[in-house]
Amino acid sequence: MKDLVKKTPVQTWYTGKTIFVTGGSGFMGKVLLEKLLYSCSDLERIYVLMRPKRGKSPQTRIEDWLKLPVFKRIREEKPEVYKKLVPIPGDVTSDKLGISPEHEQLLIDTAEIVFHCAATLKLEARLKDAIEMNTIGTKRILDLCLQMKRLKALLHLSTAFCYCDKEVLTEKVHDFHHNPYDLMRTVEWMDEKALDMITPNLLTPHPNTYTYSKRLAEMLVRDTYSKLRVCIVRPSIVCPANAEPVEGWVDSLNGPVGIMVAGGKGIIRSMLCNGEYNAEVIPVDLAINGLITIAYTLGQMEEMPKEIPVYNITCRETKRTTWKEVLDLGKATAYEYPFEAGVWYPDGDITMNKTYHNICVLLFHWLPAYFIDFLMLCFGQKRFMCRIQNMVSEGLSLLQFFTTRQWDFKSHQYQAIAKHLSPEDNTIFTMDVDAIDTKDYLRRIILGGRQFCMREPLSTLPKARIQLKCLYVLDKVAKAFLLYGLVWLFLTLTGLRAPVYEMLGWA
Repeated sequence: MKDLVKKTPVQTWYTGKTIFVTGGSGFMGKVLLEKLLYSCSDLERIYVLMRPKRGKSPQTRIEDWLKLPVFKRIREEKPEVYKKLVPIPGDVTSDKLGISPEHEQLLIDTAEIVFHCAATLKLEARLKDAIEMNTIGTKRILDLCLQMKRLKALLHLSTAFCYCDKEVLTEKVHDFHHNPYDLMRTVEWMDEKALDMITPNLLTPHPNTYTYSKRLAEMLVRDTYSKLRVCIVRPSIVCPANAEPVEGWVDSLNGPVGIMVAGGKGIIRSMLCNGEYNAEVIPVDLAINGLITIAYTLGQMEEMPKEIPVYNITCRETKRTTWKEVLDLGKATAYEYPFEAGVWYPDGDITMNKTYHNICVLLFHWLPAYFIDFLMLCFGQKRFMCRIQNMVSEGLSLLQFFTTRQWDFKSHQYQAIAKHLSPEDNTIFTMDVDAIDTKDYLRRIILGGRQFCMREPLSTLPKARIQLKCLYVLDKVAKAFLLYGLVWLFLTLTGLRAPVYEMLGWA
């Protein structure tokens, strides 16, 4: 009884609950599992939908997770709660999720909270793959949840960018001229080549298959709202952890982290981006705290609203940071905590001038890439730089849709959740973006990308700082030679070289 009194209202609500999670192996999924196990340790069990990967069974994969930095707190402080994490072999792209009849019945009988986080995040994914994973996969989850006997809350994880045609993105599901059921049938029977041919017309006004398939999925969830206690959660761009479970933790180079790492290593020198527009990013730990408290809020509702609840997990208007501020602070931080083995001095910039950007890409992306690969060829080493630049170019072309537009997200329903939480819950499950110092957070992002993605320990910082100084000198010398070469070429082509040389006394 004494332990029960110490629990916060959110922790009490999660006590004894059985949870089902899809997408648990993803970036947000791992942080969600860790936070639930660490802060709501008295839950009954967490079932995680998982498929075998690289010859490893779901059970082996979960056992391997415990070795990751994200589960460090669990490993050191509460190793016994990790046993509550149970894999359910399956896949959202398979019929009936690919789970056995026994596991299906287990979930139907016991699951009380469902977090549907599984999705393909590849912006360049083919339409068939995106629909199969994000839209049809959601339909399969909804079909299973409709059979669950004890379901108290179903959270569908969407994206804040799924309504690209709206100037103001409010917390509601908007109608769309495409029927998700028609699209699901189409990808089943239509040849992939034919589907690829009509994809550009289908996607309009969406920039990629990810936001398009997510929008269709939201319509499926809305259509089921009268039969399920469900809500839609839309985070903006999710970035490395601010504080939990480990400062700066990240497990991939997707999104802004990849740009910061590539920029910090001198690979990206120019990017199409409007510096005056807001950088709509949210730390993963705050986003996960939002998911956990939203499920609590949904489960506590005595009467459900007429329209499906939607929560935009985005920065409030009092905590907006522009891309230029991110760039300036990020540069200063990258100079203080440089990456190892940079290919050039990290002094890139952002612009909205496409012609200037293309010239910079040619001079500072492709020419150095070909030069480095030429040196690799001369020394008998494997060439890699042009391949990396191809990946960078593709990534930047996909991201520029989001960095060249102003996004106006309204998150009143999401911001209201904290007002109804106890002070203790607001501390344990903080969603307060205002309390985060932007410069300090950027430091954590860069150090996180450095340690967890690039595997560069902090002990290498002194050597990296020496390398950075060398790259600075090389950059200035190279730019001086380039400028001299361009001036010489101009004077030669215009016939002004002789008179100018004579005027300067160089004749």
